[in-house]
Amino acid sequence: MAPYAPLTLPENGQLAQNITHFARALRKAGLPIGPGRVLEAIRAVEVAGFTERADFYWTLQACFVSRPEERVVFEQVFRLFWRDPKYLDHMMSLLLPSIRGLQEDRPAQAAEQRAAQALLDGVERDMPAPADPSEDRIDIDASASMSQEERLKTLDFEQMSVEDMAQAKAMLARLSLPVKPLITRRSRASAGGAQVDLRRTLRASLRQGGEITQLAMRAPRLRWPNLVVLCDISGSMSQYSRMALHFVHAVANRQGQGWAQVHGFTFGTRLTNITRHLKARDVDAALRAAGAEAQDWSGGTRIGASLAAFNRDWSRRVLGQGAVVLLITDGLDRDDSGQLATAMERLHLSCRRLIWLNPLLRWEGFAPKAQGIRAMLPHCDVFRAGHSVASLEGLGAVISGAGGGAGGADGEKTRLLRLLSGT
Repeated sequence: MAPYAPLTLPENGQLAQNITHFARALRKAGLPIGPGRVLEAIRAVEVAGFTERADFYWTLQACFVSRPEERVVFEQVFRLFWRDPKYLDHMMSLLLPSIRGLQEDRPAQAAEQRAAQALLDGVERDMPAPADPSEDRIDIDASASMSQEERLKTLDFEQMSVEDMAQAKAMLARLSLPVKPLITRRSRASAGGAQVDLRRTLRASLRQGGEITQLAMRAPRLRWPNLVVLCDISGSMSQYSRMALHFVHAVANRQGQGWAQVHGFTFGTRLTNITRHLKARDVDAALRAAGAEAQDWSGGTRIGASLAAFNRDWSRRVLGQGAVVLLITDGLDRDDSGQLATAMERLHLSCRRLIWLNPLLRWEGFAPKAQGIRAMLPHCDVFRAGHSVASLEGLGAVISGAGGGAGGADGEKTRLLRLLSGT
């Protein structure tokens, strides 16, 4: 969080009314705040007072924030409403069209656009008048522009407003992740099989005095693999992981995709099994229960220790029979890179395929400079971006074998490995 700034309160200020307006802005930004919480916040501020700069912030956060993922939205709305008047210009520019001179060069941070949308609800945002009315009119042909749905598919999860996130969650709920069955060494009776079943053929001939009148055929038995999802819920991944878990919940509850079982794990500073929560039909109830059990949401990152704990406690239980592992993390680890490399190697050897989704891959010219990424990259089969609906939608082609990285070398991983080796 940004450093605190001193609060300048007028002598005859209406603090209770301002807190009410602040709560209204938080509710528009997506936080479940009712009149009861507003009254509690006013009483809490009266009791806590302003003996320190941070008292006011933490008092309001204790009253209005009930889930870890709400902290980012609260921070941005608080910064705009109470502490930084100059920040209003940047917030207003986020809601204007991207015209040179109106918006700052830097992109919006997490939850900034939602905070701007909540605080500036109803404010007139007229386009600035042209400097010279006699200028020639410029007609723009928008026939080839992307539709709203196409734009939303490629929009970064971090830059989505409340309305965008609601539409994106609906799109994620409709996505599927089909998988092809695995061919085993066991066989089953099949009239259209390519192999002769000698045992069944001879057994049938005994009923006819040893005469063989028809050959019994057999075909290989098919088996469906498991899907194991390891999702990073640290501070740098909180928004991406929440949207990814929406997608995983849809996969776990969709029938006919072929997965035998879908197992879900979250990790930040420790590993948490959320498989049973993903079985709930309602996605909000499922993620609320998962967030309550995973106490390290939006905290630190210990990827190496978390993967080591998974290999020790859960690998033999869920990775048997050709499981596919979906690892969702940015690879920014604070632990020893040697432990992380060892844990990734064992995880890679224990599963059939290891697919790594990294939101940092959305940046053009991404290079594996962090030690955690350099340690993890050689031990994954597919390396893809995971920052938008389109990136998650492309997983279906990768897993089914129709996309890049399936059944062959992944092009992005090969390029990054060449950067690591210096060739």
